[in-house]
Amino acid sequence: MSFLDFARVVAPDVVSARLDVAPAPEQTHATTIVALSYAGGVVMAGDRRATAGSMIAHREIEKVFPADRSCVIGIAGTAGIGLELVRLFQLELEHYEKIVGTPLSLEGKANRLAHLVRANLELAARGLLALPLLAGFDAAAAAARLYSYDAVGGRYAERNHHAIGSGAIFARGTLKNLWHTHLTESEGVEIAVASLLDAADDDSATGGVDLVRGIFPVVAVVDEGGYRRIGDLELAGHVERILALRSQARRD
Repeated sequence: MSFLDFARVVAPDVVSARLDVAPAPEQTHATTIVALSYAGGVVMAGDRRATAGSMIAHREIEKVFPADRSCVIGIAGTAGIGLELVRLFQLELEHYEKIVGTPLSLEGKANRLAHLVRANLELAARGLLALPLLAGFDAAAAAARLYSYDAVGGRYAERNHHAIGSGAIFARGTLKNLWHTHLTESEGVEIAVASLLDAADDDSATGGVDLVRGIFPVVAVVDEGGYRRIGDLELAGHVERILALRSQARRD
């Protein structure tokens, strides 16, 4: 029995299988998430903006989280649903490890997340759609893995890099142009940041770097040593280098 099934048995009033009220006209939405592999691990990054219609609802929302010690999850779409999905997924993985005594495999985690996404299908049909992006380091294969999902719980293994959210189409162009097979961790982080900057340049729902407020994307790496979040000081160095290179290119 999964944690979700267990919770529905012991506390059905807390975990409901359906919601019998119509959604509000405007919901807070979170975008954009990017992920890419590098030699020895994977990088995931998310911008910090959340929107409600044409308004900026939040400037510092976090959309990238550790699912456990060896994988990372990002969410795009209806923020409240996405954040609840993340919390439930984290509890599912913790519950499994406590019951079985060992962590679930990365493939098993990807499959379990597909089940949770599918469980939200009724709300997704009402416009409350939230989709995750999952990435982790598969110790057995000694390689990074990326998984994307659709609204009905379809799970898709992505090769090398991927992006979701309203700015994904712009971020993917940067990922395609800059990714290569011999990336270092630092280069991977810089490409992730650059792709978010390009998404923010063309998509109003994606927030760029706010140097005045000191707001940087949430960027995390997962390698053989586990999950680690990149600090803002390191990100500031990457942003400075990206902007310097682009300014030089315009002058040339």
